[in-house]
Amino acid sequence: MSDLTAESTAPYLAADGLVRVYPATDPNGTGLVWAHGGGFLFGDIDMPEGDWVAQQLAARGTTVVSVDYRLAPKPEDFHPGVKEEPGHIYPAGSDDMVSAIRWMRAHAGDLGIRSDAIAVGGASAGANLAAGAALRLAGTDDGVALAVLAYPTLHAIQGEPSAETRVVLDADADRGGFPPDVILNMYENYLGGPVENAPLPAVPGLATASELADFPPTIIVNSEVDGLRPSGEQFAATLKDAGRGVQLFTEPGTRHGHLNRPEEDAAARTIDRFATRIAALVA
Repeated sequence: MSDLTAESTAPYLAADGLVRVYPATDPNGTGLVWAHGGGFLFGDIDMPEGDWVAQQLAARGTTVVSVDYRLAPKPEDFHPGVKEEPGHIYPAGSDDMVSAIRWMRAHAGDLGIRSDAIAVGGASAGANLAAGAALRLAGTDDGVALAVLAYPTLHAIQGEPSAETRVVLDADADRGGFPPDVILNMYENYLGGPVENAPLPAVPGLATASELADFPPTIIVNSEVDGLRPSGEQFAATLKDAGRGVQLFTEPGTRHGHLNRPEEDAAARTIDRFATRIAALVA
């Protein structure tokens, strides 16, 4: 189906296949550019974190553009003996997010979206891409109205967790699946080299309060037992120091990636949090 010719609310590909559009069933005028997670190097728009999330938000009034962004290279030992397609280091995935935001803005009228009600969001590494794109576009005509981040990774090297988070992580043998060395390796693979002097949009958690002066209002939902939880908490604190509107939630009883498990009550709670905040853009 070609761009903007959908005859129903069924999802369709657009922007030369870069995005899948999920038209809102009862549009409220809001739009969201969304990115699935997967450590920058795997995942796709068909996984629950992509497809289910988009369907749920579309059912609540938001037209969603899910981005099939370019993935990072697979390490040689990722699938031994299996030939992998070449990957793409930064800024490929970030460029795809920026392109998707600009595409949604250019077609806002056709999509039934208000140009002042465009949000960007994602889960895990997708949240990094969303935050990085929001940072790249902040203060420009293409800037977004809201950032929507699910259990984000925003730091290659995280700071010390809060006392509450430390208790949770210390009680878990693998720190919710993300010990420090795993996080660092993930970023170095994404960047194609050391993290030192990495571009700020690739590691948006390093932004200072002054560098976030034009960052959009933000909602962050962390998983409870998650080695990446400190990253979301620390970014929220910097946004607060910058005087930016920020809401921070932790879904109790969850591990990283709970939006990939729609059968869990926490997934629906997170969708409701996001839908409520996005709808407020047109309230």
